[in-house]
This record gives sequence, C-alpha cells and structure tokens, in this order.
Amino acid sequence: MDALDRKILTELQQDGRLTVTELAARMKLSVSPCHRRLRDLERRGAIRGYRAVVDPVAVGLEFEALVFATLRWEDGDTVASFEEAVSAVPNVLQAQRLFGDPDYLLRVAAADLTAFQRLYDEQLARLPGVQRLNSTLVMKNVVHDRPLPEQP
Repeated sequence: MDALDRKILTELQQDGRLTVTELAARMKLSVSPCHRRLRDLERRGAIRGYRAVVDPVAVGLEFEALVFATLRWEDGDTVASFEEAVSAVPNVLQAQRLFGDPDYLLRVAAADLTAFQRLYDEQLARLPGVQRLNSTLVMKNVVHDRPLPEQP
C-alpha cells in the first residue's frame, strides 16, 4: 500500500459517498487509474464496505452502556458459544475480546434505562458461559466513529 492508496482511504473515510470521478479529482488522477486502485483496495480487504453512519438518538436509541463480561471458563467451546450468541443480539453494537479480566467489552444501545434493564436480564445475563457482568453507563461520547489515522 503506497501513500496514494492511504490518501484514497482517508478521503473515503471522510465521505464514503464520493463518486469515482470526485475521488479521482481529489487524488489528481484520471478516473481509470483511480477506479483500479479503489477496486484493488476493496479486493484486498482494506475497504470492507460502505455504510451510512446513523445517529442513535435520531432512531430512538438514547441510552448506551458498556458491559464487561467475564466467562466461567475460557475453553474453545465456551468462547465460541458466547461469541456466536452475543453476535446475535442486535443491541450489541460492538463486542471485543480482551486480554485479562474481564474477558469481553460490549457496547450496548437501548431506548432507555428500562429497555436496557430488560435486555440485560433477558438476553445478556443469559449468554452462554457468563459468570459475571458489570455495566457502566455512557455519559457522553467524546470521540465517536473517528476515521483511522493515516499510516506512513
């Protein structure tokens, strides 16, 4: 990946709706070479997809919590079962496996505290292998959906 590929990625992270023509103009390339580079970045997996970034508050998900999950056992079957089950919970926006304790960090969105409590009791606490859950409420998102930094 060269500097021009990195610039293409930076531009697309800022505005994923750029047309190839607009992107080529920003890169000071003709359309064909820009398009080839773009398709190559997609084929290599540097660009995983395109999506709209939706404001959770605008769609009624005004409550966010971080949930730390510790598993009873960390054998392969327990980990696989937990990860499959947590992936099926739509309100879990992110799930990250961690080193040390706790084992997982989940970012969860809900309409309000009551909806979160119901989700916690009915789905999160029943995830396979869970020994303990600890939650903290998000007061404010300070840095959110930041593009990846350019790398040399």
